[in-house]
Amino acid sequence: MNLCLHNPVTCADRSSSLFSALKTSNNKLGTSKFGFLKNRKKNHVVAVRSVSSTAVEERTKRESGGGESKVYDAIVIGSGIGGLVAATQLAVKEAKVLVLEKYLIPGGSSGYYERDGYTFDVGSSVMFGFSDKALKAVGREMEVIPDPTTVHFHLPNDLSVQVHREYDEFVNELISKFPHEKEGILGFYGVCWKIFNSLNSLELKSLEEPIYLFGQFFQKPLECLTLAYYLPQNAGDIARKYIKDPQLLSFIDAECFIVSTVNALQTPMINASMFLSVQGQVLCDRHYGGINYPVGGVGGIARSLAGGLVDQGSEILYKANVGVRLADGREFFAKTIISNATRWDTFGKLLKGEKLPKEEENFQKVYVKAPSFLSIHMGVKAEVLPPDTDCHHFVLEDDWKNLEEPYGSIFLSIPTILDPSLAPDGRHILHIFTTSSIEDWEGLTPKEYEAKKEEVAAGIIQRLEKKLFPGLSSSITFKEVGTPRTHRRYLARDKGTYGPMPRGTPKGLLGMPFNTTAIDGLYCVGDSCFPGQGVIAVAFSGVMCAHRVAADIGLERKSKVLDAGLLGLLGWLRTLA
Repeated sequence: MNLCLHNPVTCADRSSSLFSALKTSNNKLGTSKFGFLKNRKKNHVVAVRSVSSTAVEERTKRESGGGESKVYDAIVIGSGIGGLVAATQLAVKEAKVLVLEKYLIPGGSSGYYERDGYTFDVGSSVMFGFSDKALKAVGREMEVIPDPTTVHFHLPNDLSVQVHREYDEFVNELISKFPHEKEGILGFYGVCWKIFNSLNSLELKSLEEPIYLFGQFFQKPLECLTLAYYLPQNAGDIARKYIKDPQLLSFIDAECFIVSTVNALQTPMINASMFLSVQGQVLCDRHYGGINYPVGGVGGIARSLAGGLVDQGSEILYKANVGVRLADGREFFAKTIISNATRWDTFGKLLKGEKLPKEEENFQKVYVKAPSFLSIHMGVKAEVLPPDTDCHHFVLEDDWKNLEEPYGSIFLSIPTILDPSLAPDGRHILHIFTTSSIEDWEGLTPKEYEAKKEEVAAGIIQRLEKKLFPGLSSSITFKEVGTPRTHRRYLARDKGTYGPMPRGTPKGLLGMPFNTTAIDGLYCVGDSCFPGQGVIAVAFSGVMCAHRVAADIGLERKSKVLDAGLLGLLGWLRTLA
């Protein structure tokens, strides 16, 4: 197997579970102020390929004198939250891990950037059920600020709903808007709590590891059976068993859309009920764990994880482009490779020249790339915002049918409502994003591209000015617009996608792959694995992946017979989707 973008290298043994990452040797490594391993001079260029166990041993013996080779338990490609959580969870089990990141800082779409005194979150500022357990595992902590309102919805027919931190307040507000649906509201959200409580009773690790899974079943059989019952079901179908009002059902569509980019009928019930921190969910965890914004911005999570990884004796290498092998490259060897790229990038680009495995073909039959986003990062004068402005808003002004259309709905975060230190005095940050397809931005000259960015951004800003903040346009002190091309370039995501979405109506989560792949020793982590999109969801994906890898490299208990049976069963279940 070759993992490379160009010039595939020759494999010594295609069936081996040992991999090597090659990079140039003429770039020395230095330590940054964060204690991270990085290149001060220029990009490292690396490729990843499989070699046999014998080849690893012989190469290590041959070059051990010169110190040119290192052997790792795992090499992680990409330092998004999923990759970093997988890396740190392995590191605390005393695994030796190397993370390769092509950019200058960790975090991927959960990173940050600084301009003119502002600190902007690259992606979402919403931290459903934020937990610092992953940070504490590597001796790190972050101060957080509680948000009293999860999201303020501004919807058609002048429907305004604030999702309060306290569950009773939220339900009472929703019932006040739809008094005739009181029993239905209590019934549907009651099912959400039932699923949440089942999840919250379990120690959540890899669902692909049978010793853990069977142990949980014998300890909590009713909870496990509850989750199994809802696994193939979707939120929209469950909602319709309790609720008839079309506008209330559309509101539930909007709730699901902000975390899955599809409506409730296409959102698995467990996904709708589960937006995981270590344990948590969208429709309940926002009340159980709440929204907690990390002081200093979301990018601080990745920085803390990366620092904790180094503290544990593992390494992270920045400006490391997995792709071209150079003749003078020294070699890094690992027992396993964890790809934090999307499955499309992993199997379409990193595994260049390899035949697509059957299960990946099946995955691509069931799921397509979710759209990317148009993002607008703005600094504005503080006086344009009313004093009681909420931090997070979702705007869909006129027609419910526009919910899933490009530019149809707008998500807005104002993190300086919670943390004023992110902006200069007297200023606020507005982070605006709306779905957009990369096809809408291709085939343009540079001049046409810049003009279109300004035109589309101006339209979005005018909508917010009309709906929420009069005078917004004239209050702007800083503005930067990103398109799907921007997300593709800086995040190395195929078409700028933020994960998979079902082609049609899915059978719950049956079709969603976990972390293992058809290629021995290769694992995937992130938003194209269970449980899907979102910062907290990919963090849980990292926890799951680390547990499965740890079992495979001998750091956790493992049964080959049970493994074969469970993985075969899970593969069969995915074919039913």
